[in-house]
Amino acid sequence: MIEIDGQAGGGQLLRTALALSLCTGEPFAMEGIRGKRSRPGLLRQHLTAVEAARDVGAASVEGAEPGSLSLRFTPRGVSGGTRRWTIGTAGSTTLVLQTVLPALWMHGVAASLTIEGGTHNPAAPSANFIAEAFLPAMAKMGLDASFALDSHGFYPAGGGCIRCDVRESGRPAAVSLAQRGEIVERHAEAIISAIPAKIGERELNVARARLDLDEGEASLHDVRGAHGPGNALSIRYRSDDGIAAVFTSFGEKRVTAEAVAERACAEARAWLAAGVAVDSHLADQLLLPMALAGGGSFTTLAPSDHTRSNAALIEKFLPVEFSFHDEGRGRWTVAVSD
Repeated sequence: MIEIDGQAGGGQLLRTALALSLCTGEPFAMEGIRGKRSRPGLLRQHLTAVEAARDVGAASVEGAEPGSLSLRFTPRGVSGGTRRWTIGTAGSTTLVLQTVLPALWMHGVAASLTIEGGTHNPAAPSANFIAEAFLPAMAKMGLDASFALDSHGFYPAGGGCIRCDVRESGRPAAVSLAQRGEIVERHAEAIISAIPAKIGERELNVARARLDLDEGEASLHDVRGAHGPGNALSIRYRSDDGIAAVFTSFGEKRVTAEAVAERACAEARAWLAAGVAVDSHLADQLLLPMALAGGGSFTTLAPSDHTRSNAALIEKFLPVEFSFHDEGRGRWTVAVSD
């Protein structure tokens, strides 16, 4: 059984461990879960990820309780079928999806997944990111899956819903993303729910000015039927190689629309200036499937501590090694080898 210290990590450390345990069949024990956070231990969104992993992996679980600082997880085999999980808060549906998706893919299992909760959460990949950046990148590596956003769920109300149909796929294939392809599409979308349209329009005005977008490259999406107010600005760049970069900033109380837009634009401009193939958000998501493939590389911006700790955890479960090489001028190469 693999022993993991969860003291310094957050929920992502737990979700990665669950995903790897399902992929490899290796049980693990984690102690001090989120021990340094203001609210340590397991929260509702983490428990839903544990529940999803337990269901898919027919696993035995100890410690899956609110506030628990320790968890023991022993999978017995991966199965698909029709599954539905409800977080009950604005906790991220996309993070629950990413907990079980690698194992379904790795084991060639078909599944129809429905997850209810938050779809646009500042602390997690947005549904836009999953649909426009993450899944297309996974498709390049061999995943056959489709995704639908049935309803938006903003923080703190939640109440959104995503669906993902996973078809039987071959094992992940290694890819090399050394150079960025030619950018063939750029678009800024301001998403609003139960707030004045002028807020989204102000965000789009900033995006047009900072990123030199044409009128047709910006749109306002007024969401109907969401459970509460919400706002997000999502900026997408797609290259001719099928790789996309998505930068998202979320509206907050007492933060101007202009400041919200500036955050997303600053991330986009940094990625554009570095000339790398993969943005920081997708870089985090590529580590696990590339490790499962046993090889691959990509260029990106400077790896965060979060990225490095995720890589170190993956190395505990799989016979692979990550390398991080500073190429200069903000450009890094991340590679994995067995």
